[in-house]
Amino acid sequence: MEICDPKELGFDPDRLARLTALIRAEIQAERWDGCELVVGRHGRVAYHECLGFADRAARRPVEPDQPFITMSIGKQFVVSVLLAHVERGDLALTTRVAELIPEFGARGKSRITVAQLLTHTSGLLAMMPPVAPEDAGDLAKVVAAICDSAPESLPGTRVTYSVIAAHAILGELVRRADGGRRSLREILDAELFRPLGMRSSSLGVRPDLAKRLAPVVVRDRRDGLFEPEMLESLGQGIGETTEIPAGGYVSTAPDVWRFAEMLRRGGELEGVRILSPAMLELVRVDRTGERPNSLWDYTFDLRGWDPFPSRLGLGFFLRGPDVHPTPFGLLASAHTFGGFGAGSTAFWVDPARDVSYAFLSSGLLEDSYSVERHQRLADLVHAAIVA
Repeated sequence: MEICDPKELGFDPDRLARLTALIRAEIQAERWDGCELVVGRHGRVAYHECLGFADRAARRPVEPDQPFITMSIGKQFVVSVLLAHVERGDLALTTRVAELIPEFGARGKSRITVAQLLTHTSGLLAMMPPVAPEDAGDLAKVVAAICDSAPESLPGTRVTYSVIAAHAILGELVRRADGGRRSLREILDAELFRPLGMRSSSLGVRPDLAKRLAPVVVRDRRDGLFEPEMLESLGQGIGETTEIPAGGYVSTAPDVWRFAEMLRRGGELEGVRILSPAMLELVRVDRTGERPNSLWDYTFDLRGWDPFPSRLGLGFFLRGPDVHPTPFGLLASAHTFGGFGAGSTAFWVDPARDVSYAFLSSGLLEDSYSVERHQRLADLVHAAIVA
């Protein structure tokens, strides 16, 4: 990956160097373990660093193109492929899920739409579907369990982040819109990863990436959104044939940066178009307004946080104009959008400043503290832009 002179891209190099200093200090203090981070502007890379450990216990450092489990930034991969099928006319944002997955319509779910899944307003299960742990990576079994479950709230009335269920159904919608001939893994590889040159990305752990993969270790074990043991078990359970559309991917920071670049460029990268500019405009519209996301309810007591607006678009988180915890940085423009994953990963695009950012890490933090870390790092990036 070619790195340009940051000054040519409007960055103050001394200010940008604060990123490295902060990350090294936190890794040395063993708050977390390591990361690979890419920052670009105007389509060129201003900053690319590999810092700390992929596996602290083995003293194995983060290397260039270090594979990590993506956690929930993988949600935006399956969302992008689904939106591409919307553009082909295979389904619509207003399509009721049960039109393509008839068995989904049971137990009060017949009116749930694709758009409600994308905005976390479907009312589907917030946490894990009722399947045995060994079946968590079997998409067919997970979808069957969701289809047999009742919604937790009336569809369309509440914003409740769905950790697994919504994107399992979105992945199954992609598969059925494709005609059911290919696995979701094959579709994502053929329609997203290979076209974008994301050579080290896969749904499940490709054998050629397995030996270099950073293990999922929770460094910050305080009580929070997820039990540390559950996250570590999830990481250990992702194999070659695992299909968890919500986060069971392997990728690298340079690959995720290419994905972010496609979004920054209005759906196209190096002559390959995944989405239209019209679709990218649509996904950046705030669909949830002032309604809070119940994902963060636990922070009222744990952190003393007040409720704050969800700011969700169609499948992407938005910065919005508010002052509240955000992984995209408080200095980001209101239209900044992207995703973040449990205790570890984040990517974002700031269209106003023409910046794209990708961060994958090891040594997971509790989620609210991870969001604050992302916020600090993002603000250092924004503050380094001086021209």
